[in-house]
Amino acid sequence: MRLLPTVIGVTFAVCVCNPPAAEAQGSRTDGLQRAIEQRIKAVPGADVAVSFRDLASGERLDMQADVDFHAASTMKIPVMLEVLRSAEAGRISLDQGVLLVNRFHSIVDGSPYELSSGDDSDSSVYTRVGERVPVRELMERMIVRSSNLATNALIALVGADRANATAHALGASRIRVLRGVEDGKAYAAGMNNTTKSGDFSNCSQ
Repeated sequence: MRLLPTVIGVTFAVCVCNPPAAEAQGSRTDGLQRAIEQRIKAVPGADVAVSFRDLASGERLDMQADVDFHAASTMKIPVMLEVLRSAEAGRISLDQGVLLVNRFHSIVDGSPYELSSGDDSDSSVYTRVGERVPVRELMERMIVRSSNLATNALIALVGADRANATAHALGASRIRVLRGVEDGKAYAAGMNNTTKSGDFSNCSQ
């Protein structure tokens, strides 16, 4: 199985009030690329993808933008979008309580697995296991604190397939949201959440 790069690609979208002339734009992009390349060379073994868009001037820069990377926590954005869309459609309520459990099922064979609070950036959520936690709080923990436990609880609620479809519908057609966090059997089978740095820069406004 080919291992994917473990350094996440980055997408930038910025807006400036007074875009510079075309010549200056090109010069700025060239300078930015050189600076990034120098920074990458300073980190042995670094594998980096960058996509840059200036929404005002149309200026853009892509470096390895079509290379697959582990999506890691970037997959939490499509999950958030699907939670909000599901709430808007009336399928769920942001105020409804979700019974928080630390038991999930592998997409490979349905076998159970748990998350470790020691490997999670927000260990405090684990103290809420057994309680009903509002959807909006889980979503905030997922995005602001990058909580893996909150992420898996929301994926169980709205479905990875729906999150995946929502991202594709918005133009991020190359991202794959297949599973929750730390599904070890899926990872070993190559069933991974992946994306490309240029993917989100193609999303509709």
